[in-house]
Amino acid sequence: MKKHNFNAGPSILPREVIEKTAQAILDFNGSGLSLMEISHRAKDFQPVVDGAVALFKELLNIPDGYSVLFLGGGASLEFCMVPYNFLEKKAAYLNTGTWAKKAMKEAKAFGEVIEVASSADANYTFIPKGYDVPADVDYFHITTNNTIYGTELHADPEVNVPLVADMSSDIFSRPIDVSKYICIYGGAQKNLAPAGVTFVIVKNDAVGKVSRHIPTMLNYQTHIEKGSMFNTPPVVPIYAALQTLRWLKAQGGVEEMQRRAKLRSDMLYAEIDRNKLFRGTVTAPEDRSYMNICFVMADEYKELEADFLKFATEKGMVGIKGHRSVGGFRASCYNALPVESVQALIDCMQEFEKMH
Repeated sequence: MKKHNFNAGPSILPREVIEKTAQAILDFNGSGLSLMEISHRAKDFQPVVDGAVALFKELLNIPDGYSVLFLGGGASLEFCMVPYNFLEKKAAYLNTGTWAKKAMKEAKAFGEVIEVASSADANYTFIPKGYDVPADVDYFHITTNNTIYGTELHADPEVNVPLVADMSSDIFSRPIDVSKYICIYGGAQKNLAPAGVTFVIVKNDAVGKVSRHIPTMLNYQTHIEKGSMFNTPPVVPIYAALQTLRWLKAQGGVEEMQRRAKLRSDMLYAEIDRNKLFRGTVTAPEDRSYMNICFVMADEYKELEADFLKFATEKGMVGIKGHRSVGGFRASCYNALPVESVQALIDCMQEFEKMH
């Protein structure tokens, strides 16, 4: 039976990326050595990092004056590194979910944190709008896609302060204006690579401005100067990221990924809205995520939740159980997910509807 991978992360990767990475793990570039056992300073590996950086810049149209870094620690470490490097006195945060809240918590250790808006009172079922960002903040932090609650910002905010964004789960799914940001970061395990590497796009002249001492490993300047090679980088995930970036370019780049993302989400949301057994959890349709589509059983069919999960699992749907803090179901539709998998889930929902 074909499996349809809707896991929220670590999540689906293009099959050719998995195969090429697996081959390199067996024999890297005909060296007779595994990718897992070569030196990160081997002459054959530096082109992997250089190639990944170049494709990052090409695919996202990153302007001059920015560095692309491959670090460890996940986005959770960036929650700390961002304020360490950029927060001198005051920062503004948009509270749109669990990860935004965690980022705010870390920032409070470094200065004043202003929550400009929050949808917490409504269980994060929409993206706040109509808020004001103080002009005197060091930066404004957003989480562009909220994996747990299924909301997403589909465009770059128009603000007159430096922007910082956690784009862990929607990077490369749409064009972005990188010039508006001083830092974009994310864990790779949604749309880029296996878990273990963190990407950071950082504006070079934005670092080195805070007065505090920054530990060497937490200082972006360290990694800019050493090209992500200050310490041993996560070699295998970086190699896989390079293969994904090559795949993205061959598929048509971020514009094509955006088209596919909208196609997949339009199909699934249409079925959720049509099917009497289910209802979506995001109250503002314009805020619905293209990446993480969240839904629950309609109130009158709540008792069928476990039955549908079992039924869908038996039909090959993997990872559709909703996050424990929300319940229900979550279909994560990242860049590598084929539209056929979305159609299979829709067929499953319709078959279950006929049964009940």
